[in-house]
Amino acid sequence: MPACLDPILGIDDLLTGANFASGCSGYDPITATSNRDLALSLTGDQFEMFNGYAKRSKQYTIDSYMDLLITFGSGFLELLLLVHLTFSSYFKVNTYAMSLPKDGSTTKLVPALIVFGDSIVDSGNNNYIDTVGKCNFPPYGRDFISGKPTGRYSNGKVPSDLIAEGLGIKELLPPYLDPTLQIEDLLTGVNFASGAAVYDPISAQTATVLSLTNQLELFREYKEKLTAAVGESRTSVIVSESVYLVAIGSNDITNTYYSTPFRRPHYSISSYTDLMTNLASSFLQTAGNWQELYGLGARRIIVANLPPIGCIPSQRTLAGGVLRSCVEEYNQAASLFNSKLYSEIQSLNSKLLGARIVYLDINESLVDLINNPSKPGFEIANKGCCGTGNIEVSILCNRFNPFTCPDASKYIFWDSFHPTKATYRIIVNQILPNSLDQFFKVT
Repeated sequence: MPACLDPILGIDDLLTGANFASGCSGYDPITATSNRDLALSLTGDQFEMFNGYAKRSKQYTIDSYMDLLITFGSGFLELLLLVHLTFSSYFKVNTYAMSLPKDGSTTKLVPALIVFGDSIVDSGNNNYIDTVGKCNFPPYGRDFISGKPTGRYSNGKVPSDLIAEGLGIKELLPPYLDPTLQIEDLLTGVNFASGAAVYDPISAQTATVLSLTNQLELFREYKEKLTAAVGESRTSVIVSESVYLVAIGSNDITNTYYSTPFRRPHYSISSYTDLMTNLASSFLQTAGNWQELYGLGARRIIVANLPPIGCIPSQRTLAGGVLRSCVEEYNQAASLFNSKLYSEIQSLNSKLLGARIVYLDINESLVDLINNPSKPGFEIANKGCCGTGNIEVSILCNRFNPFTCPDASKYIFWDSFHPTKATYRIIVNQILPNSLDQFFKVT
């Protein structure tokens, strides 16, 4: 540990700590003054009044002098805590993301971000599977870094990228199925999400996308690759200290329940949201002898609730009547599931030793944007930018559609189902710091 007054210290030294200790110093400022050492006080001249005083033995009994030392020690610790809280509050997410040495000898406070879910967070896995649910063609990605489509269901970055960026891990979270991934990519996290994925296994069996079961299988494979590359010990640290994001469920209600004959004849919306909640709970912990997310080592988990799906442009078109109003039945279904999911997460937090599961409320933020679009500078909230914005998504949102808007920054939604990158950034900036506080807050 280098001395803080060493004039040759570089920024790399400071990032990993420095030593402020001084020989012959003490709690009592007279000790430091008489020895011309560094007092614990941040401004030693505060205690010049003590210079020239008689020895403490003539002023104090040993008991009263111990009380004095405890007072000085307590004051120093209070000041140190105040400095820490001030800086951690000011820097928020960046404080959490501050990294230690980059030589692999230690990990970051958040070494990696691991994502499971559907098209809201998919960063391109569907590019590499046989499915019609793709978006790796223009105009998707029009406002992305490269200006090219990547398989992200938006005009730019999606929440998985923005959260990785907010954690200070990396700018983009790559899809796990990308064949060009290197071990360095795996060490800082990957994305297992797949557009059109659902909680409900009955839809997962018919959809040609990565089900949650498939995503967990890939996660197991990912752990094996990490272990082969960096060993069991470091893999265990990465797995247990990473942040996990789960964002899925909209397709269960809009597609599986309301648009197909699979579930609605057999379930009320109340019993179906019970089923969804049970499936979410099983995915987060351990189902019987089958290891799910917690059983595989995840300890810091963020679970997103459902957005106001009745206000998504496609649902307005399909079920909102001539005026394309928000479909309150769908919004109430989402709210019903959200309340059950919240209660289940609280229950899991009390049962799963060493885990912290955070409920991420994206619903409220998106509702506020839809109801008050002009507040952050949007102009259009009831349709998407791509095509007519009323029904186009995936293959219907393509370069041959002449109605695509020229400026997506005016729109809350990019296509008829997914928000624009500007909307995503506003929501992530609003809700991420508080979510991370629940992992790292000082108690």
